[in-house]
Amino acid sequence: MQSGIKKAGKKTVLVGGCFDLLHYGHYTFLKKAKNCGDYLIVAVESDEFILKHKKRNSVHSQRERAEILSELKCVDEVIQMPYLSSDSEYEQFVKKIKPDIIAVTQGDPQIKNKRKQVAQVGGELKIVTPLLADFSSQKIIDSLL
Repeated sequence: MQSGIKKAGKKTVLVGGCFDLLHYGHYTFLKKAKNCGDYLIVAVESDEFILKHKKRNSVHSQRERAEILSELKCVDEVIQMPYLSSDSEYEQFVKKIKPDIIAVTQGDPQIKNKRKQVAQVGGELKIVTPLLADFSSQKIIDSLL
């Protein structure tokens, strides 16, 4: 895990998410995001974020999720994000990374904010996959209960 600073001469793609219980939907999304550029940075949300926004504890800690993601061939860098509680904090994060592309899934609830954030650094937003509704961490959890 490195600093998160844009790599010279490489088209940088940024994605973000929880990635708790890594599943086929995550894998498909990450591969397609990587195909948009040369260097894929994955920003992993904090355990606190999962608790507050998903209303459950994470199955794997942020550190564990980051370690798992860093082993995927398509992932070049993983950043463990602190809990960010406002859009302006996410804007500052994106300004630090300066990605050429922010890759999202169709229907991402933060698509407007992400489009605005990437535009501020001269990048673009790309929808790389449709929502793969058959795959979710919550579905996996529910199937085990």
